[in-house]
Amino acid sequence: MSTKPNFTERKYLVVLIFVTSLFLMWGVSMTLGDVLNRHFQNVLHITKSRSALVQFSIFGAYFVMGIPAGMFMKRFGYKSGVLMGLILYSIGAFLFIPAANAESFTFFRIALFVLACGMATLETVAHPFIASLGDQRTSDQRINFSQAFNGVGGVIGPVIGSYFILKAGQEHSNDLVSVKHLYIIIGAVIAVVALCFSFLKVPPVTDPHAVSDDSYANDSLVNVTQIKVSTGKRSSHFIFAAITQLFNVAAQGGTWAFFINYGHDIMHFSDENAGYYFSLSMVMMIVGRFAGTYLMRFIKPYKLLATFAFCNIIMCVIVAQGFGWPSFVALLFINFFFSIMFPTIFSLGIKDMGADTQFASSLIVMGVVGGGLFPYLMGLIANHNVATAYYLPIICYLVIFAFGFMYPRLNKKAV
Repeated sequence: MSTKPNFTERKYLVVLIFVTSLFLMWGVSMTLGDVLNRHFQNVLHITKSRSALVQFSIFGAYFVMGIPAGMFMKRFGYKSGVLMGLILYSIGAFLFIPAANAESFTFFRIALFVLACGMATLETVAHPFIASLGDQRTSDQRINFSQAFNGVGGVIGPVIGSYFILKAGQEHSNDLVSVKHLYIIIGAVIAVVALCFSFLKVPPVTDPHAVSDDSYANDSLVNVTQIKVSTGKRSSHFIFAAITQLFNVAAQGGTWAFFINYGHDIMHFSDENAGYYFSLSMVMMIVGRFAGTYLMRFIKPYKLLATFAFCNIIMCVIVAQGFGWPSFVALLFINFFFSIMFPTIFSLGIKDMGADTQFASSLIVMGVVGGGLFPYLMGLIANHNVATAYYLPIICYLVIFAFGFMYPRLNKKAV
């Protein structure tokens, strides 16, 4: 008789909590980058399209570190991978000190790149790590649950950035001193977390994606040679997932990069208030992730993904009209519907990849480079009209919709 799989096992609970906290950490840094985007426009006097190079530095690191992080994880294990990610994260934060002293946009981009290499390593490791902490049939739920705390970090980031960096009238609102002080604190916190994690005992785990013996494998061991990436047909869902993730993060990068600009240019908010609304949009993402995790108990993940992608196509059309509050509310709701996309695409992509799971994880994370390329294109349009720039993400959501709609034919075992 088949029994309903548990969310996780008791022996993994402490590790699950700790690894979930990593999602929160990179959520803070990711959205702080969007605050820095606007602050650099004001302080370093750069255009919207050039400020989008902040996102290129962050997301470009994911492309560079995707495969190396996966190889490191496969050679040395999940714990070592997490420690390497935290160390790079901390070093990047401390590099903000000389960057602020030099008032150099290029130096800031280097610091952000190193920090993001740490984030990319953590993300490459954390997703399959979370997936390994229980039954594969509940991996979608675990990853979406943990990703919800990425949303919590996403809320905290803009609040911190708006108060300490964008707040008008404070002593360092027009310079880079507050940026330097903030990242010194971040670097110190991450260093302490790395030290604590080094003492944490991680129970032995058997990645259920590497050796499957559940319903996904028709109650038999998966023949690893049949699901190699090189076979093509059996890994078509993974290939489409990697492409979809690139477009997914492209939409995220562009939407977030110019959210504060939209609030300032279209709604006439101060930068600080626009930053607080950006934080509210992160709350919408948290609600969406918890709602999505719950709905996946009744709705197939790929069906929910396609539905949410279609909803965001509608939201983007409304945002692009620049209708004031109706368009701004639609902008907030983009994050609600975006909420489940990254973790769901990731989880669907690595299903039944067997011994290729870690390699597949690395390649899907490399798709995050889309978040570095797309904001620049949106920035070229936003230099003239930031609302019109929101037509571009529609392309991305069409790709996501197609992936969700076609998934049953791509991976028949997992539906």
